[in-house]
Amino acid sequence: MQRLSGLDASFLYLETAAQPLHVCSILELDASTMPGGYSFAKLRDLLAERIRAMPEFRERLADNRFNLDHPVWVDDKDFDVDRHLHRMGLPSPGGPRELAEICGHIASLPLDRTRPLWEMWVIENLGSDPDDGSASQRIAVMTKVHHAAVDGVTGANLMSKLCTTEPDAPAPEPVAGPGGGSDLEIALSGAARFVSRPLGLVNAVPNTLTTVIDTVRRVRSGQTMAPPFIAPKTAFNANVTGHRNVAFAHLDLDDIKTVKNHFGVKVNDVVMALVSGVLRTFLLDRGELPDNSLIAMVPVSVHEKSDRPGRNQVSGMFARLETNIADPVERLKAIAEANTVAKQHSSAIAATLLQDWTQFAAPAVFGAAMRVYASSRLSGARPVHNLVVSNVPGPQGRLYMLGCGVEAMYPLGPIFHGSGLNITVMSLSGNLDVGIVSCPELLPDLWDMADDFDVALEELLTATK
Repeated sequence: MQRLSGLDASFLYLETAAQPLHVCSILELDASTMPGGYSFAKLRDLLAERIRAMPEFRERLADNRFNLDHPVWVDDKDFDVDRHLHRMGLPSPGGPRELAEICGHIASLPLDRTRPLWEMWVIENLGSDPDDGSASQRIAVMTKVHHAAVDGVTGANLMSKLCTTEPDAPAPEPVAGPGGGSDLEIALSGAARFVSRPLGLVNAVPNTLTTVIDTVRRVRSGQTMAPPFIAPKTAFNANVTGHRNVAFAHLDLDDIKTVKNHFGVKVNDVVMALVSGVLRTFLLDRGELPDNSLIAMVPVSVHEKSDRPGRNQVSGMFARLETNIADPVERLKAIAEANTVAKQHSSAIAATLLQDWTQFAAPAVFGAAMRVYASSRLSGARPVHNLVVSNVPGPQGRLYMLGCGVEAMYPLGPIFHGSGLNITVMSLSGNLDVGIVSCPELLPDLWDMADDFDVALEELLTATK
């Protein structure tokens, strides 16, 4: 068995009916490339074969009331791929909006904690290719995996195990899972870890003090990232419901790089500028643009810097979106400058600080904190940040998922009380795929945002000429 880290387990403790904490992705696939022709049964068999080499898809949670530490992963002895793989047809005309409507419904459904924490939905009858109008065999596959099991990097790695560079690539050799654990073993090992928790303070306390001292020094010199709780309140900074809606956009990565190279900034700066431009237009059209800049929380991977166990290896950076600046070029330059400072500040914070402190918090603490925060949202408290913006690098070159050519992959992260909008982008095979997820009670139509990504990019491209 493998025990969850405190950060992994926090996504279990913070989950409620209104706040499901799984991450999703929507893949648009060309099924005509499947060797021998597409059929759902064949795709199912290929998936079952691949999962033999993916223990993460075959393990479930185990816990009991005598366990003083976090839950563990154990092999699901009753694993059946048919409990996780589902099939449905897309209503006519089978376009992006019909696909988004179904995916929003799927994203609203909680995962069954008695089974491995993932689902896959095969959605057939996708409409013709929008680029050439061809009626090729196109399907969509939506995956859901609980955040306790993956972060952005491990989620992308997990999906890469289902993808190959050839449509008929052989499946890898089977990989053994974590094994099992009796209630007694889980309780005894949990007690041992609980007793040893204070030893973790040896690292956590000095790192925290160093971070505080460094931050005070940076504040005096004006070289800090945006602090929490200064974000202006918007329509999506309220408590969420259990409903989800999604939209997506598909951009050319070469266009992003053209802007990057012309203005001497980073790809991530251009991504943030696009998000800023889209949100500025959206809020202006509603007459709700705040005078102060929106603040994004940007997850930062620390996989290469951390030696702590666990699936989630992340820190976070608060970034100014400079939505108060009207000119798109000035806005891009201001974002790039602010990001440089924020990255320096973020890098100075110990990579394992978040992981170390979450290791100490018990389930009751997380639950109580969530109830307090939710009630504070109802009372009108200022948001910690306005939204989550995440940039996940993906593989380049032609990919095939279970024999089907990958045309797009739209990532969808979770939303939280007080921060009801998540925009995640993935660079994949020469494209930048944008996934947007929110709560329909807060933002009824996300396609206004999705459609404006092309407009925001064209503004920046025009400025390069």
